[in-house]
Amino acid sequence: MSLHPCAALCRRLLVLMLALLVPLALGAASPPAPMLAERYHDGVEPQDYWISEKLDGVRALWDGERLRFRSGREIVAPAWFTAPLPRQPLDGELWLGRSRFEALSGLVRRQQAEDEAWREVRYMIFELPGAEGGFSTRVMRIRELVEEAGVPWLQAVPQFRLADRQALRRKLDEVVAAGGEGLMLHRADAPWVAGRSEALLKLTPWLDAEATVVAHVPGKGRLQGMTGALEVEAEDGRRFRIGSGLSDELRRTPPALGSRVTYRYRELTAKGLPRFPRYLRERPLAE
Repeated sequence: MSLHPCAALCRRLLVLMLALLVPLALGAASPPAPMLAERYHDGVEPQDYWISEKLDGVRALWDGERLRFRSGREIVAPAWFTAPLPRQPLDGELWLGRSRFEALSGLVRRQQAEDEAWREVRYMIFELPGAEGGFSTRVMRIRELVEEAGVPWLQAVPQFRLADRQALRRKLDEVVAAGGEGLMLHRADAPWVAGRSEALLKLTPWLDAEATVVAHVPGKGRLQGMTGALEVEAEDGRRFRIGSGLSDELRRTPPALGSRVTYRYRELTAKGLPRFPRYLRERPLAE
């Protein structure tokens, strides 16, 4: 028997209230949901967006009490690092600087915070989950929160505006030449929404994706006794090999079976496989 519309609405509201109240009753704050990016395309008008560098860091969500990976698992950081953070949700990247992802990844995976190593880490804020207003309003509020905290490790990701696509391409070339990954575009008037949205776009000179390591392919010739390639499985179940981008150190101690790796590629083949995949980095399992 179907429910009366009012009864159905009441049931949905009750379920929502329980979902919110149970974590509070247990003394746990729910991690804020992240906003995820779509890819930039030529139909986008850059003047409608705030633009920032795409940082090569570890995504970190602050729920007002704890620092977490996107998965919800807590990041073990020193108490002095989290104590000055505002009591409201933040979204950003833990960052050591360009081309230092591997060192950062190893640091945040540890179960005990290494005090001195964390002195170099910066928490770069680019979003306020759940905050009201368009992104322009949130940009101003992020700057205010960082200034109020008054600590060097909490910073706002620099946001800027560009006039047209030509200026955007010049900026992309400049950032990549300096060792950066690319650019992020966030629509100035867009409200915050959880999940993937065209209000947030990423622009890089290549495509990237993640896959799971399922096998280590033995090397030959100079690579005898080392890993010649990683056999990986994409989210759609397709398997392929990644041999480029692996250092000799990685070939001697490759990412473990079951680990997640990020790779870059130019385009997809007619069979839907990445063309010229190149290993970029291993992602922390907890992330």
